[in-house]
Amino acid sequence: MKILLCPLSDGGYLYPAIAAGLELRRRGHVVGVLGRRTAAPIVAVAGLPFAAAEDFGERRGFSATWWGPTGLAQYRATLRAATQTGADLLVTSVLCNGVLLAAEVLDLPVAVVGLSVHLWTYRAGGAGEPPLGRTRDDRTRESLRLYAALREEAGLSRRSPRDDPLLGDAFLLRGDPTLEYPGAVLPERVHHVGPLAWEPAADPAELAAIDARLRRSAKPVVYVHLGRTFGGTDLWPVLNAAFTGGPFQGVVERGRSTDPHPDPDADLLVVRKPWMGPLIDRAGLVLTSGTSAPVLSALLRGRPLGVAPNGSEQPLLAGACVRAGVAVRVPSVPTPEPSTLLASAWRDGGLRRRAGELGRRLAAVDSAARAADVIERAAHGAERRGHGHANGRPGHAVGERLAVGPGQRGLPRLRVGVRGAAGDPAGEGAPATGAAASLLGEGPAGGPGPG
Repeated sequence: MKILLCPLSDGGYLYPAIAAGLELRRRGHVVGVLGRRTAAPIVAVAGLPFAAAEDFGERRGFSATWWGPTGLAQYRATLRAATQTGADLLVTSVLCNGVLLAAEVLDLPVAVVGLSVHLWTYRAGGAGEPPLGRTRDDRTRESLRLYAALREEAGLSRRSPRDDPLLGDAFLLRGDPTLEYPGAVLPERVHHVGPLAWEPAADPAELAAIDARLRRSAKPVVYVHLGRTFGGTDLWPVLNAAFTGGPFQGVVERGRSTDPHPDPDADLLVVRKPWMGPLIDRAGLVLTSGTSAPVLSALLRGRPLGVAPNGSEQPLLAGACVRAGVAVRVPSVPTPEPSTLLASAWRDGGLRRRAGELGRRLAAVDSAARAADVIERAAHGAERRGHGHANGRPGHAVGERLAVGPGQRGLPRLRVGVRGAAGDPAGEGAPATGAAASLLGEGPAGGPGPG
């Protein structure tokens, strides 16, 4: 089977897709990655073939920052890449509405790699859950509104051919059932698969330089990973207060924080690295906005958490971690004794024990194998339905030429819905060249690159 990974190109979305993709390749499938050109070096480290969305005439289509406004670019790039490479199945990220629509139009099964917690309405249960940031119903309505707007922009019918269209054929949650609200029942196509942990290896010279800096202070280390503020509170005043003259030093991964401003006297080392595991290994506590990647990485290492959420999934995941007893809330404004809460969390044996227990439970799951099992079942289910979605493609007859939108002169128009004996969509126009031509087109069982 030819599988095209089409995740958002930011590390928190790209890395879990790579983890699943490497296991699928180990099983004999041919796996490649489509994303922004900036993701190419990371994908090369993983040993997977890569094609840039820019080579298909689209920019910014796989950016977590611009996922909403650039959904049409994501849709067009996926249509072209999947058609030219003869993909049999797509694997994408939560928020990738463009890939979901491309899978529908090309009549391909699609699996979605989600976050650590379920964002939308439960199938049943969950009564009494506090509105963390916003209610589930509100979050679901807004997500469906953005999905419907992109359908209209892409020229598709208003209605999706299926219920819960945001879930694809299979939706993979990377957390643990403990993080869902007690008594809640997930939708049928949602599966807990575990953390899907993967990241590139740390550069030894960079780690040595960080260690030298940490030794100069000799204070215990807190790892800090900042997410987007979404117009909310900037944590830098809190960090500056907590790490100036206190008992701890902090290593701050900027993450998606665009304007770091540490005070000169604060015991803070600001970094921007494509890996975090070795830094968490050096820390005894992790302070985070509450995004999935640092939360999972901390728990896998048995580290307790301090959480200071803003928007997106941050309030939901932060609340789940506090409810599970593996995290404490950190005020978003400086307090009179700012390092006291960090010291209390550091010394809390129960907090550390529960974090260790949850981390061991997450680590005990072969999450890549579980994800690959779910993805293969989704593909087999699609085959039993006659390949692709059972309800067909509304608004597109089989063999109809599909225009991919205005402003695309010089790019081939695609013919969709016609599949040859080998399972490849028939294409029309210039043949694929370069990375696009070889992305999924070579390799014995296991595909190109290291196993």
